[in-house]
Amino acid sequence: MTERKKIFNIIAPIYGLFYGYQRRKFARAIEKYKTNFDFTAFRSVLDVGCGTGALCAVLSELGLAVTGVEPAEKMLEIAEKKTANKNIKLLQADALQGLPFADDSFELVIASYVAHGLQKNERIKLYAEMSRVAQKRVIIYDYNQNRSLLTTVVEWLEGGDYFRFIREAEEEMLEIFSEVRVIDVDTRAAWYICTPDKI
Repeated sequence: MTERKKIFNIIAPIYGLFYGYQRRKFARAIEKYKTNFDFTAFRSVLDVGCGTGALCAVLSELGLAVTGVEPAEKMLEIAEKKTANKNIKLLQADALQGLPFADDSFELVIASYVAHGLQKNERIKLYAEMSRVAQKRVIIYDYNQNRSLLTTVVEWLEGGDYFRFIREAEEEMLEIFSEVRVIDVDTRAAWYICTPDKI
């Protein structure tokens, strides 16, 4: 078991407490920016690193066929309980080890607050794997360059690669994708809307 997976298994109950808050936040952003990017234009979506399933639930309510993958078993257990009455497929899988899907399996592939916690070489693997299984678009939903003191301290303590990510996000994504469009959807969050090279 990787160190990251162990950590997320430990903190899963805390994430579970924020499920309702996350769900409302995702729903507000999708509604507010639907003229910039319309999620309902897609039929199928894969949520990579779905955590406790908040984004999966919102996307399912929009009428999309939703699949969520998550490497941490405890996160997945909470997601299964929280989304039990919804038509959502949940699987244990890690994009860095390869997703268990054929090429072009989903019209849209999204990862929410996953990329910033990875090292650059891992992010490139993540983007490549998301691109492989995406037919039309990939969205990296993550931090933008507007840092808060709290986020800066927390990310520094976690020892991830947050600081490089927010400096080089678009440049890194363009190593894999043919186009990246950025929409700031919150004070400190953006949708990096990526077009796979094959399109």
